[in-house]
Amino acid sequence: MLRIVVVTGGMNKKLNFDGMSVDELWQLHEELSQVLSVRLTSEKRELEKRLAQLRREKEMRQSEAVDARNAPRERRKYPRVFPKYRNPEEPSETWSGRGKQPRWLTAALKTGHKIEEFVIGKPEGGGDSPRRRRA
Repeated sequence: MLRIVVVTGGMNKKLNFDGMSVDELWQLHEELSQVLSVRLTSEKRELEKRLAQLRREKEMRQSEAVDARNAPRERRKYPRVFPKYRNPEEPSETWSGRGKQPRWLTAALKTGHKIEEFVIGKPEGGGDSPRRRRA
């Protein structure tokens, strides 16, 4: 014998399925289906609201991250690099010794000159440099 206790509005109601007719069981089935349908629809609606809220929050975080990446960053400060080589034919053309060799130096080296010929001489004034060397 199968018995189910149904709680409706605070009242306990015992159902005896063995004593119910097929029509009564079918009616109970339809009522249960209706209640379940309403509750599932309501819960689904709540979950969809929560999902939409989470998507909005995610989009906001992503747009903030994109804005942060697109914002111009300050350039790193590099120390000034002084020129080490000068073109004797055009003294305004110099090269620090970093990066690709300038055309004037490449052409001069191809004609047989040595790179030491283009070194800028140390300034006159002796060996007392304001910069200290590491020991």
